[in-house]
Amino acid sequence: MLSVGRLAAFRPESSQLHVSVVFRGKKKRTSLSEEDKNVKWNENMLSFEIFYEPFVDKKEKMEGKVGRPEREDITDIPRFQELPLRSQSPSPESGSVKGTAKLMRKLSDKPQDFQVRVRIIEGRQLQGTNIRPVVKVYVGDTVFRTRIKRGNNPVFDEIFFQNFHKLPSEVFNTLIHLQVLNSHSLRADSMIGVFKLDIGSVYDLPGHAVLRKWLLLYEPDDVHALAKGYLKVSIIVLAAGDEAPIDKRGTNEEDDVESNLLQPAGILSRWVTFELRIYRAEDISHIAKGFVSNLKHMFGVDSDKQDGIDSFLEVSFAGNKIATKVIENHINPEWNQVIYLQSRSEGVSYRGRILIELITRMDENLGKSIDSLSSEDYLIVQKYLQRRRYSLCVVFYSATQMQDVKEPIQFEVSVGNYGNKFDKSCKLHASTTQYSQAMFDGNYYYYLPWCDTKPVVALTSYWENIDHRLDRLNILLKIIDKLRINIEDIRTTLPSEGTRLTGMWVKMLDRIVKDCSRSLPQLKRLPQVTVLDQHMHEQQTALLKKIRKSAEKLRDKNVSVEDKLPEVEEWFERLSSVAEEPQNSLPDVILWMLSGEKRVAYSRIKAHSVLFSRDSEKSCGKFCGKLQTVFMKQPLDRSQDMRSVAQLRVRMWMGLSSDEEEFEKYIDGKILVAAERYENQAKVMGHWGTSGLLQHPTFSDAMGKIRLSKKDFYPLKGWQWDGKWTIDPERCLLFGADAGHNEYTDDVFENETYLAGGEWSPALEQYTDIKGNRHIPMEDIECPVGWEWKEEWSLDFYRAVDEQGWEYGKAVPPDNTPKHWNPTEKAYHTHRRRRWIRKRTRKPDRQRQVKREEFDPEGWEYAPLFGWKFHVKPSKGDTYRRRRWRRRMIPRDQLGPAAIFRLEGSLCRENSNEQLDDLEQQEKTLGHQDLYGMTAPFVSCILDPPNAFQFRGYIYQARGLVPTDSSSSADPYIQVSFLYQSKHTEVIKGTVNPTWDQTLIFEEIEIYGSLREIVEIPPFVLLELFDSNRASKHEYMGAALCYPSVKLDSTTQYVSVLQWHPVFQGQRFSGELLVSFELLMKQRDEDQNLPPRPPMKDSETYMVPLGVRPQLQMTTIEILAWGLRNIKNYNMLRVTSPSLVVECSGEMIQTAPIKNYKKNPNFLIPIYFITVFLPVDASYSPPIVLKVLDFRAFGYKPVVGQTTVKSLSQFMCDPFAGLAEAEDANMTSTKSFNVEAPNIESSAAEDERKSDLEATEGQLEDNAIDWWCKFYASSGEHDYTDYLLQGYDTIKIYPCPLEDVPHFKGLQDFCHTFKLYRGKVYGDIEDPIVVGEFKGSFRIYPLPEDPTKPLPPSQFRQLPSSEPQICLVRVYIVRALSLQPKDRSGTCDPYIKISLGKVFIDDHEHFIANTLNPVFGKMFQLYATIPLNKDLKVAVYDYDLISQDDKIGETVVDLENRFLSRFGARCGLPRTYCIAGSTQWRDQLTPLELLNNLCSMKNYALPVARSNGQKISIGEREFLLGDFEAKKIPYSSPGPPEERLALHVLHLQNLVPEHVETRTLFNSTQPGIEQGKLQMWIDIFPKKLGAPGPPFDITPRAPIRYVLRCIIWNTNDVILQEANIMGERMSDIYIKGWMVGLEEQKQNTDVHYRSLDGEGNFNWRFIFQFEYLTMERVLIVNKRNYIWSLDETEMKMPPKLILQVWDNDKVSFDDYLGYLEINLNAFRCPAKWADRCTLEKFFKLEDSSSDSLQKMISLFKQKSIKGWWPCVTYEDGKPFLTGKLELTLELLTEREAEERPAGKGRDEPNMNPKLEPPNRPDTSFLWFRSPFKAMKHIVWRKYRWWVICAVLLVVPVIFLVALLHAIPNVLANFLLQSTRFHRKKK
Repeated sequence: MLSVGRLAAFRPESSQLHVSVVFRGKKKRTSLSEEDKNVKWNENMLSFEIFYEPFVDKKEKMEGKVGRPEREDITDIPRFQELPLRSQSPSPESGSVKGTAKLMRKLSDKPQDFQVRVRIIEGRQLQGTNIRPVVKVYVGDTVFRTRIKRGNNPVFDEIFFQNFHKLPSEVFNTLIHLQVLNSHSLRADSMIGVFKLDIGSVYDLPGHAVLRKWLLLYEPDDVHALAKGYLKVSIIVLAAGDEAPIDKRGTNEEDDVESNLLQPAGILSRWVTFELRIYRAEDISHIAKGFVSNLKHMFGVDSDKQDGIDSFLEVSFAGNKIATKVIENHINPEWNQVIYLQSRSEGVSYRGRILIELITRMDENLGKSIDSLSSEDYLIVQKYLQRRRYSLCVVFYSATQMQDVKEPIQFEVSVGNYGNKFDKSCKLHASTTQYSQAMFDGNYYYYLPWCDTKPVVALTSYWENIDHRLDRLNILLKIIDKLRINIEDIRTTLPSEGTRLTGMWVKMLDRIVKDCSRSLPQLKRLPQVTVLDQHMHEQQTALLKKIRKSAEKLRDKNVSVEDKLPEVEEWFERLSSVAEEPQNSLPDVILWMLSGEKRVAYSRIKAHSVLFSRDSEKSCGKFCGKLQTVFMKQPLDRSQDMRSVAQLRVRMWMGLSSDEEEFEKYIDGKILVAAERYENQAKVMGHWGTSGLLQHPTFSDAMGKIRLSKKDFYPLKGWQWDGKWTIDPERCLLFGADAGHNEYTDDVFENETYLAGGEWSPALEQYTDIKGNRHIPMEDIECPVGWEWKEEWSLDFYRAVDEQGWEYGKAVPPDNTPKHWNPTEKAYHTHRRRRWIRKRTRKPDRQRQVKREEFDPEGWEYAPLFGWKFHVKPSKGDTYRRRRWRRRMIPRDQLGPAAIFRLEGSLCRENSNEQLDDLEQQEKTLGHQDLYGMTAPFVSCILDPPNAFQFRGYIYQARGLVPTDSSSSADPYIQVSFLYQSKHTEVIKGTVNPTWDQTLIFEEIEIYGSLREIVEIPPFVLLELFDSNRASKHEYMGAALCYPSVKLDSTTQYVSVLQWHPVFQGQRFSGELLVSFELLMKQRDEDQNLPPRPPMKDSETYMVPLGVRPQLQMTTIEILAWGLRNIKNYNMLRVTSPSLVVECSGEMIQTAPIKNYKKNPNFLIPIYFITVFLPVDASYSPPIVLKVLDFRAFGYKPVVGQTTVKSLSQFMCDPFAGLAEAEDANMTSTKSFNVEAPNIESSAAEDERKSDLEATEGQLEDNAIDWWCKFYASSGEHDYTDYLLQGYDTIKIYPCPLEDVPHFKGLQDFCHTFKLYRGKVYGDIEDPIVVGEFKGSFRIYPLPEDPTKPLPPSQFRQLPSSEPQICLVRVYIVRALSLQPKDRSGTCDPYIKISLGKVFIDDHEHFIANTLNPVFGKMFQLYATIPLNKDLKVAVYDYDLISQDDKIGETVVDLENRFLSRFGARCGLPRTYCIAGSTQWRDQLTPLELLNNLCSMKNYALPVARSNGQKISIGEREFLLGDFEAKKIPYSSPGPPEERLALHVLHLQNLVPEHVETRTLFNSTQPGIEQGKLQMWIDIFPKKLGAPGPPFDITPRAPIRYVLRCIIWNTNDVILQEANIMGERMSDIYIKGWMVGLEEQKQNTDVHYRSLDGEGNFNWRFIFQFEYLTMERVLIVNKRNYIWSLDETEMKMPPKLILQVWDNDKVSFDDYLGYLEINLNAFRCPAKWADRCTLEKFFKLEDSSSDSLQKMISLFKQKSIKGWWPCVTYEDGKPFLTGKLELTLELLTEREAEERPAGKGRDEPNMNPKLEPPNRPDTSFLWFRSPFKAMKHIVWRKYRWWVICAVLLVVPVIFLVALLHAIPNVLANFLLQSTRFHRKKK
């Protein structure tokens, strides 16, 4: 069973109802229905056919292997996200603040930039014969395709980019679909295999990437087929700010398929059919049918017919839609299993439920998409529809923090349609509170003054009994809550080690063991228990058992808390993943706030969180019967601030009706139930009566709209009246406009009209309010009791009026008063008015609440107009009055608070039919809803007296607030709200890091509830930050929520601790507040038990007391003000004379201005000191504010930029740490030489690594070594084993910029770079822009408390010269990686542009065509003056012949940081000191000079060389050359030994080595999205140090031209494909061959006809010429991609030889028999004999070991080899032997080939070696060319005995036939001759 929830379907012009189901992009629906609310479809629908992925164990998934999990490992969840600390209270915009939610990936609700990169590298073992594969890549709606290749193992190496600007949820759900097709086949048979995955799953992986993984291809249409091949890809998904990992090729990837395999969703390939059974729906909201419906209603057609909806269900899945049939006129369609209908944003109202059943069928393809359910299926599902009665009660304790409320407020509680007072389908319940008028809290907000009479709502509803599900859910949620709190505490304490942390760790593990040891409630034998319930119960039980065992193991071991905490966090994730209930059919409880009749705010509360359970207390909801704070929000609020509308403090209880007696345990006070009605009167001619009420009834509800006569009221069933109707005024509605104010302004408008005589005279209504309604004259306005006038009546001139205060207007009929007013009088004006105001203040002894004796004894309330706010005291302008009548009700039988759950129905429902008929005649204008819809009784709870507290808020400081002014500052203040009171701090001008140091005290806070609950669940403190603006509305800056600490005994010595709390503006982090709060319990009517008040800052403001404020100490901030950089213009004028202002903790210092910023931007005096009082605890330290002023003419000093240094801990130091060094710089230092962590591998580690390598060729010569050998040997991309074994140097290749290497501290060890900002932040737009940089640093250290002790020494010593330096800059550009394509072909033509100050280098003439990974190999040399020209910009552009070149991306390098850094970043240290050759020393200073400078800078003893340079002593340390050079240096030109040893010592000082850094390219068109990477490095040489060494030659090597000669000698065991006419198996064998990428050089042998045993003889030579790049081990192919291409594209392919065995056919197509693929770089050594050439020696099979494999060799090293290789084909992913080839492979250079010529085939020159014609058997011939041979070798060979026998048999027969044929003739001749003879005789 599946629970689907909160869907909402609306059809504006039609009421036909259907249900749509969407699953993974596919959509299906039921048929249309037009029946009433209960529509029945009973349709068995949707064959949702998907692939099912068996569970992949997390560890095996990382390795790419699919395993069979244990039962405990049934969950796989995302990584643990950062948990909010309890001090970091939830955001006030998050609704119910104490709910528990699963930690998931937080997705933004705003469109963002994303980039998807798909790199298709190569294929392997693709199924098919003689295929020409091509890969199609579908990324969303975009299709890419690779070039067409040949063979079963094609190499593509193409990359595709797809950019998105969408919501993250849309992007992550987008599929990446890879298809491998055979372009040589027909369309229907072209599919080889597919692979699918979504973008989100890639983004969740480490690095957001799948790097060089083999994808297992499968065939989607054949569920039982095995793998169709493998495809190696890299997929990277980047969001703004993500760093793309380097897609680096390994050296042994070719044989690493199995261990690097990524299996797809769907392997093992099994069909999964989702069968969704649609049973019923209910409570579907009615939808108007439009114009036709209105006509029917107008003419009374079908007026008695109940309105229904034409409903049908639509299901969507994977892009397909299916709909059921239509059921007409129904609003309760029937289905099965329950959840709510919901849209993308959170639903704000209940729209209905659907009952569905989801069945998953494996390995079935039903072949149909929709069908009708059988009656048996419908009867089976009826057992799940049993309903139980649920009771819900909500007690409202407070409603506070409401903004500017004008109309009366009412609250409504609903569950589903139950309790919705606007819904006609359910019985009426006491689901609404009484209307109350909000009261001002004296500062900012409004609250409802309910006092001790709290409104209560109670309702009942009917739902399925799912206690067996929700009990388990609540237990798990409570375990998760405890675990989360423990993790928060440990993470907070983690920085400090000790017994306290260990105790917390053990306590947490004990709690986990205890909680997980409790068994979950057993599933009862109930009919509603589903199979899914059983599986989830087993899953959750197994997970708890596994966590318990793991916790016991951790508890018994002595482990590191920091190392094992992630494991506990993973338990939290696993528990959170299973703490969900998909079959939760209970709707959420919705709390609505109504202002008048309008719904203005809501809050949704999960029903299970307040549900009671008899099973145990652990099974009850988290807030069942407990006080909780609920924040209400506006419906469909799309504002960015997302401020809370109101804050409620409620007690909720929900349970089965059989558990109602348990409800009484949770109620504190006394329950009162009463009916109410209002008596209304109007004043006519000075008399009160009912004649002037007009449309308002005499007796009505509180809003005056529904007529409620006394005779219409009858008690509800089971209830009886308790007394008579009595007058009982509602005090919450009678507070005046000044209630809650300490100061109030009365106003009245004086009106005059323009007479025809040209004079102004008093108007008919001389005194009105602002709306023009009649008002009493100002002289008749009396000061209310408890108030006193502050001033006399005066005119209001702070408006658009003339000098006498008048404003003018003209009335346009039918209006009697103008709608618009102007301050200037015109001739056409007919009216004018002016405003009189008078302020009054409340007397100090006056209390806020109105006393009972002040009410009119008759209970009348007065108002000028009906609907206006009523008041107690009558006035002259009142025309309406009313009073409330109430009558109490008590239960007849049932006693106790639970009786309120029997309040069902209307108080008017028991009227007789005659009375109802009469009432209908009187109320013809009222609808059905108005007759009984608002006559439910109201419930109240009278609580015990509240507890009195004093609230103290300690507001110390804030940091990192968002700027709201154009000067990047703000004027912040904090609005602190607690329950029904609020106050604000003072305004701090011009800062985003204010320090208030203020205590806010709320003298009297009354809190209802038990003390235990107040301590455990105190109300929240809401802090809202505003920017004070004089001329406009104060701007909202964000809010924070905090918990106050409750002190029941104020005499205790507990001190409230200040804590940092995050500030959020909507979802955006907006700063931090350092605050704490206390609730101090007061004794009744006395304050003696309270602690003393804090000291006063001024007459009205308290400071933070000493025990709370941070402990301060006198501290010195030593400032290194080095200079300012890149200051942008201010007000279109250049900054010429800037000065720096440093502020911290109220202290400020300003530097002298820079005299000429253009010539020297450094400060003349760099060192400054500030002495301030800073907290001892660094976490409390205030930030340092840096401001840059520009000295301009006439004393104008604008702030041109500023920034904030938030964290000071990185600058704190011990000033006496270096006292061991000599104070006099001229004295020799005795400080010992410190060996720091080296950045390069030690010799021992390197030797150990090299010992694992095995040499495959002879010694390399020094002249054959270049820089590229060093680069590729260091990167590990290619096999350079011989280079490494001989001890040649390597370099460090950093995968990041040099500044990001942790060892080098951002190259800001000397001075930091602080970006300066200017601008403001408003809404979603962050306007602050970077306007410059400040170069400097700080050292912060405490001063000694004893003034007699010496002051600490200065921390900034031995500063370099601040004068500009001319430097030679060499920029080495090695290559670019994964550039963003700019051409339509998916590539670009990149080249380099460099700019440094005014120097520009444009290298567009040397662009590299059609590539995304260009190898530049360029060195650019230029001069720069540092710091005037410090920012080196290296950009990569795309060359375009016609249009303007496009910028791909650029990177900016701060040369000054490298120049000033003491890590030696201006020129990296090589491994070896050489004076000549490819590794010649290039720095200006020798290693010994560098070592001298280093020792001098660090105050070490100067180095001394001894023993002819074999030893160097630095103080007490000695270094021997033999310790570093155990082996002979392979270079031919090493430097002197003392220099080499000095270089080795320098490597021990954590200096920058010789390196290549990888810098990310960015483009302003896609901010934050990487556009590629650039590998480069920079050398900086100051001109004053002399000429540097020669630069490195990094020009890429040109490819070498090779000739491959492949001689095919013989074949053996070739499969016999054909049969001759005599039935013999045979093959006409020939061989095809080509090099990968050089298909145009394809060659064929001649045909060996009629091979009867698979043996073939050829003696045929293939000759292939190709270009080979030795350093990269790749074959270079240059060709044009298209005919119209202008430039050739360079493609790099592995040097593979492809040989195919074919069977020749003269009539039909030739038959493919098998292939052999030989990678010339690494292939298996051939077998010497054909019988030893087996698959086990060449392929790793399942039943064979690796030891049986032939060794790997390289033809580039072997040069020539001969032997036997197997030919194979692949079937079902396994190789099958199809023949054997005897080959000779010979590799020659182009020169060697000229010296030893040879012809193709057996052509001349047939030499080296000479190939004789093959000695083929006589049976090898073409039959129609040699018919006699055909007779001899085809017929005679097999049938010769048959021929002989036939001849022996046929010859006698022929003779006999001839004899028989000749006998008559002979006889005739004989007779004739006899006759002639006798005649002659005669």
